[in-house]
Amino acid sequence: MEPNLAPRLAARTRLQKDPATDKWVLLFPEGLLQLNESAGAILRYCDGQRVLGEILLKLSEDFKTPGDFLAGDVEATLKQLEAKGLVEWGAPSEKPSLVSNSQEPSIAVKKSSSEFRPLGLLAELTYRCPLHCPYCSNPVWDKTKPHGVELTTEKWKEVLGQAKELGVLHALFSGGEPLQRPDLEELVSHAHQLGLYTNLITSGLGLTPRRAEALKQAGLDSVQLSFQAEEESLADEIAGTKAHAKKLEVAQIVRSLGFPLTVNIVLHRDNISRLEKLIALAETLGAHRLELANTQYYGWAFKNRSRLLPTREQVLASSKVAEAARARLRGKMEILYIIPDYFYDRPKPCMNGWGQRYITVNPSGQILPCPTAYSIPSLKLENVKNKGLDWIWCQSESFNKFRGTEWLPEPCSSCDLKEVDFGGCRCQAFLLTGDATVTDPACGLSPDRPKLEKALADSSGVTGAWDYRQNP
Repeated sequence: MEPNLAPRLAARTRLQKDPATDKWVLLFPEGLLQLNESAGAILRYCDGQRVLGEILLKLSEDFKTPGDFLAGDVEATLKQLEAKGLVEWGAPSEKPSLVSNSQEPSIAVKKSSSEFRPLGLLAELTYRCPLHCPYCSNPVWDKTKPHGVELTTEKWKEVLGQAKELGVLHALFSGGEPLQRPDLEELVSHAHQLGLYTNLITSGLGLTPRRAEALKQAGLDSVQLSFQAEEESLADEIAGTKAHAKKLEVAQIVRSLGFPLTVNIVLHRDNISRLEKLIALAETLGAHRLELANTQYYGWAFKNRSRLLPTREQVLASSKVAEAARARLRGKMEILYIIPDYFYDRPKPCMNGWGQRYITVNPSGQILPCPTAYSIPSLKLENVKNKGLDWIWCQSESFNKFRGTEWLPEPCSSCDLKEVDFGGCRCQAFLLTGDATVTDPACGLSPDRPKLEKALADSSGVTGAWDYRQNP
């Protein structure tokens, strides 16, 4: 490391105390790191003013330990964070960077004694959307059934306050398209005042320069912008409307205002072989983070599964391309490659474990342990209009039904990985077998694995039009 350069937190990060634990956390777009005492102490001095030697001197005074003894751990910590794009190096500045740009929370946060504590809130503000992507994870609408009235501005504010009280640190505003809500700026401002790190997950349609500036003034921390392909005609075909040119404009608006930009691209049969070009697009746009998300088959994606599923050869090839790009762009652009469950023999944990770290609130106020829990019809979903978020998190049947490992069936209950994948995805288990309590067929040990293999075989060679997503 250059001794004359000063480390500082990247523009998209925020170091602050977790009021539920009194420990330092590093917040960044769509994620956070819970820091141990030493890492928190190091980052408090990464203000862009102090060079490495000065930081070691301060740590030596704090811990009553010689700087030479601390140097190895300090350099290793900073290198790891630099590789993730969370720490940057530059010439010492005269103006220190802020440890936190959030206000003190206006409500008391409960000190959590439970191992299950929510860190993130996915606020699905509306299911309305100008795009018609055939892989959308929103529910497939039954036009004969009502979907409930969207929560009011004041009710969403109550939800955000209750989430903060539970210990949530991240508020992710999503949909549908959250820009369809005229009160988005007001909700972002309220979340910011509560001290939450705010993310906007958007198609970009509806984000004008004036509205982007208003969101910045409201305290929005980062923007995730979706793209369907790198080539306009294909991108518009997938989106079901002309959108690509507008998205390119929005990316420039976002970057010009200094927002950290995450580019999200859902991968499927029609674009997965274009991965090198998709990565190049994200580089051209100046994205800080690229999320390459192989389609997860829920909602409209499950309805279009046979048309969307790539071949095994496509998946293996794309994994190699993503890994090579990750190595090439390390420290410049973080690349997250989400593997497709259907092609591997071990499942992923559901949202870090069912009902363990995340809460989803849908537009009508239903509270879900994961965004697609609506897929399980037997699951009783509570509504924030009738129950408080605290009660739902701690006591509701829906959050406790598949929480932890005691409920696991065989072969999961005796598996060495049960604390890692928690039996896999409950929604996927139901959609593939009709039973949410069985081992996820994405696991090679599942007796229902042949049902997944059949789905792969049945999709081979399927062509034709997509069933485009419609608004409710």
